[in-house]
Amino acid sequence: MTLYVEVHQTRTHEPTPYEHKLAAVLVEVYATGAHTLPELVRGLNERTVYPPDGGAWTEENFTAEIARLGA
Repeated sequence: MTLYVEVHQTRTHEPTPYEHKLAAVLVEVYATGAHTLPELVRGLNERTVYPPDGGAWTEENFTAEIARLGA
């Protein structure tokens, strides 16, 4: 028997529009071949999703935001 976790089993709430947008943009950035933290941050800053404070993404606020979101 194969055991696995359903995505919906690990969520504490429905994703917000911000969370959906961030996830979609991260998929776009990964699709460009970006895989390192600096590449991800650069890719996010080139697109229209911003951290909660509305500023630019940095390595520090990206890792803090991902930790906050429980990813």
